[in-house]
Amino acid sequence: MAGTRGYVNRRLHSLLGVLPIGIFLIQHLTVNFFATRGPEAFNAAAHVLESLPYRYVLEIFIIYLPLLFHSIYGVYIAFTAKSNLSNFGHFRNWMFMFQRFTGIITLIFIAWHVWETRIAIGLGWAELNYQLMEGILTEPFFFWFYIIGVISTTFHFSNGLWSFFVSWGITVSPRSQLVMTYASIIIFVAISYVGVRTLIQFAYGV
Repeated sequence: MAGTRGYVNRRLHSLLGVLPIGIFLIQHLTVNFFATRGPEAFNAAAHVLESLPYRYVLEIFIIYLPLLFHSIYGVYIAFTAKSNLSNFGHFRNWMFMFQRFTGIITLIFIAWHVWETRIAIGLGWAELNYQLMEGILTEPFFFWFYIIGVISTTFHFSNGLWSFFVSWGITVSPRSQLVMTYASIIIFVAISYVGVRTLIQFAYGV
């Protein structure tokens, strides 16, 4: 029974990392990328999200609850799963180690980002606009904190896609897994560029 529960939890953990958390990540990076077109474009895109009907319900059930389960169970996996890195040291074991490591960094980063933006906005301490992120990212410490956080997040998602496809039986053969490895690398580079380029825009206006 415990083994079955663990199997189901791992599959659910993997699924939530892609649907809906992964989709939200792509959407969030896309909206933020409007900053490269200037403050007005970013503010307009952000306002569309704030104007969504049932926004709080969507945030709770589509973002926060799935993210909470994924984070808690991910921490459990990170501190209990065993790697064969010392014995084999091949590519997938390294990716597994980086997946756990970036998962912890991503959790810290997201917790701080939510506190600094969403919670602060909800409490009336800040307003969601270009100037909010500009004020945060012009501080050198927070700029590099966000750079590390964004790259950790994009890696964790991209590499997690590989695990999702394997755990759900989509990529079974070695060839299909190799193709998915290359696909996950391309996705990582692409969305990392979007995220980092946006941060540079907020910090330096270029």
